[in-house]
Amino acid sequence: MASFDSFEALSFDCYGTLIDWETGITKVIAGWPQPLGVALDREDILSAFAAHESMVQSAKPRTSYTEILRECAFLVADELGIKITDQQAAELASSVGDWPPFSDSVEALKLLSKKYKLIILSNVDRISFSRSNELLGTNFDLVITADDVGSYKPNSANFQLLIEKLSYLGIEKDRILHVAQSLFHDHFPAKSVGLSSVWIDRRAHLSGWGATPPPQGSVEPDWRFNSMADFATACIQQKRSN
Repeated sequence: MASFDSFEALSFDCYGTLIDWETGITKVIAGWPQPLGVALDREDILSAFAAHESMVQSAKPRTSYTEILRECAFLVADELGIKITDQQAAELASSVGDWPPFSDSVEALKLLSKKYKLIILSNVDRISFSRSNELLGTNFDLVITADDVGSYKPNSANFQLLIEKLSYLGIEKDRILHVAQSLFHDHFPAKSVGLSSVWIDRRAHLSGWGATPPPQGSVEPDWRFNSMADFATACIQQKRSN
């Protein structure tokens, strides 16, 4: 296994890894009319979202993420036995920029930016990401969204474009480390194109897969940490010891 010193660039998934999208999603959906007046279970909300989001993304790879969320809202509501209005669907679609960063994301990115080029490889559109980036307060060296690729992760084309763009900057594939929470969206396709990866297991103490579907097959990330703080600390400590 390579050491953290062998990498020049860290590519990040954003939502689920840096941004707490599960909290953001459930906050919006929990505000919808509840069936029989009974509060919806958080994991039921996330499971329904995971299934429908990935399905719509696969069917409409060139559709903006804002529209993906709008369509997904009606499908999730139907599965949960809820009737929602166009306005409520629009509220979910426009909520991305309100989803909060994890408490350790900003400081971890600040530390890592001293040693690596930082890249975003995200499944949203550029407008939505720009709002999230204001919360992260980070000047990323490169941002690649689904808008730029014309497909959504786990399509390997997103990772191929990442590799291609970094090669233009003189950074080869074996010098890229992909950092992500989702085994489905990120680790499985990243490993399929030969990238090293770090699993930020934000759900380490929870059961189920949350807002992401289960992975398409067996996948083994190269490293695993429960938080960005732990990952950043490990990187910086290794750098200092060498």
